[in-house]
Amino acid sequence: MKPKDRIITALNKSIPDRVPTFELLIDEASILKIADLLYKESFQTKNYKFNSKSNKTIKTKFGQESEQTLKKTCFIAEKLDLDSITAYVSSGIKNINENIVKDRFGVKYRLSEHGQPVVLDGPINDIKDTSFFDMTKKIKKSDFFGPEYIINRIGKDRAVFLLISDPFKLSWKLRGGMEKLLMDYVLSPQLIHKLQAITTEYNLSLIDYAVNIGIDAIAVEGDLAGNDALLFSPSHFNEYIKPYLKKIVDFAHQKKLKIIKHSDGNIWSILDDIVEIGFDGIHPIQPQCMDISHVKEYLLGRACIIGNIDCEELLPFGSPSEVKQKVKETIELAAYQGGYILSSSNSIHPGVKPENFVAMIEAVHEFGWYKFS
Repeated sequence: MKPKDRIITALNKSIPDRVPTFELLIDEASILKIADLLYKESFQTKNYKFNSKSNKTIKTKFGQESEQTLKKTCFIAEKLDLDSITAYVSSGIKNINENIVKDRFGVKYRLSEHGQPVVLDGPINDIKDTSFFDMTKKIKKSDFFGPEYIINRIGKDRAVFLLISDPFKLSWKLRGGMEKLLMDYVLSPQLIHKLQAITTEYNLSLIDYAVNIGIDAIAVEGDLAGNDALLFSPSHFNEYIKPYLKKIVDFAHQKKLKIIKHSDGNIWSILDDIVEIGFDGIHPIQPQCMDISHVKEYLLGRACIIGNIDCEELLPFGSPSEVKQKVKETIELAAYQGGYILSSSNSIHPGVKPENFVAMIEAVHEFGWYKFS
């Protein structure tokens, strides 16, 4: 079975030949470390010559991603035989100074030491600011340089996901912070609906473009909960978020794309709602607050579950042998009757040991095969 078929089969809640692999994000620093571990001779192979003079830069919502990084991403995918890769859309980030950047929608960020953006301010202060605010008109073909590069290089056999932010996350970014948007839930419901409508239309436009370039699936990121509970009440979710997620999911399915939802935290109280919306998969079943065996039993036959190898403690501080043992245990708990994709419990961030990421993938290849009589 080809890697792409393996992913689609699992998202169809069926049994592939082997448990497939997925990552929502492998940050640029981790890509460099993993690639260096896999090929330490400056990547000088026939297919992967990383010429520093050819380093076209694309700017993503996570900072800057170079063509060199994209080449290394593809190298890792092929070297480790990953079943899928996630691609990102640029939001036109430009530097204001060394540490402050701004995207083309007017959101201002401070960059962390790893290039991760922290929202400082947004363009929407009240409902009047939404009158002529149209995110879709600001989309550019060059925003899809990264996805197109990956699809053209390795997308024939491997599943390529496009990562988009859900309307809740995009809305609080436009407001300049989550706390502002949460206050709006009480003080300005009309503004909430307006922002959700604007950001939903933007996502529909991204999905529409993604179909044309050959994307296989959509990953919708945006945390809805902390470790203890939702960031808002279930009634607020049902009124302000659920209808817009439903519109996005229905549109993706109309375009024959699979679509999954990412949220860290304890989402038990809305798990049925996420399934009802129609998401094909739910990621990452965070081990600190969601028991994957209970989630598997609860969602069996209703949604694919994706996760949940701990990236807070195990992948940063454990040993490769400990990682392999946890992968084996997790497969035993979650892979029965199909509908399971293995990944970290969030992403491969700079704290993750590259050898542990490699061990995680190798363990899937060792322990993840289904036995057919």
